[in-house]
Amino acid sequence: MEMSMMLDFPALQAATVQREPFDHLIVPGFLTPDAVSQIEADFPAIDRPGSFPLKSLAYGDAFRRLSEALQGPELAKAMGDKFDMELVNQPSMLTVRGHCKPTDGQIHTDSLGKLVTVLIYVNDSWDADGGRLRLLRAADDIEDYAAEVPPDAGTMLAFRCSENAWHGHKPFDGQRRSMQLNWVRDTAYLRKEQFRHRVSALVKKVRFG
Repeated sequence: MEMSMMLDFPALQAATVQREPFDHLIVPGFLTPDAVSQIEADFPAIDRPGSFPLKSLAYGDAFRRLSEALQGPELAKAMGDKFDMELVNQPSMLTVRGHCKPTDGQIHTDSLGKLVTVLIYVNDSWDADGGRLRLLRAADDIEDYAAEVPPDAGTMLAFRCSENAWHGHKPFDGQRRSMQLNWVRDTAYLRKEQFRHRVSALVKKVRFG
């Protein structure tokens, strides 16, 4: 499958940026159905919590092609148009999660070194109450949310990183697969984050085996 056929750009273009509680858009089915089945088969085997850089993981060809498509100029242009910013020439980074622990999902905002966060979920239909990302109106109440995003296969959430972009989810323990793409402000921040993720991945490897 060609990289361009993995992502439903017409669905992204048709999506409206919501302003409350902060700038975001949600696109169910952003990964095409054929892409989802291939990515599920080629997704890295991750049985421990945390975010992992691509270089620390083993994965199949379909996952590689999706990773390249996500970091390509077409998506950067489309997201830049949605959030009214220039992203094509900004550095980007991609990390992967495969397992959630009960203490994950606590309310937080993303670092302001990041410009836009994109989350893509690769799970079967999600029945659990926990693990559904909530976009929150404040920093102290997981129940005060404007939108809730179940991590269903192919669903994409994107939001502008800002001081009030509070988000989190109720506890969940088990497999919860996602990819996180960020465009960041500069290469210095990118190098710092890449180093942090490499060290974290090594620590998790030693700790969890």
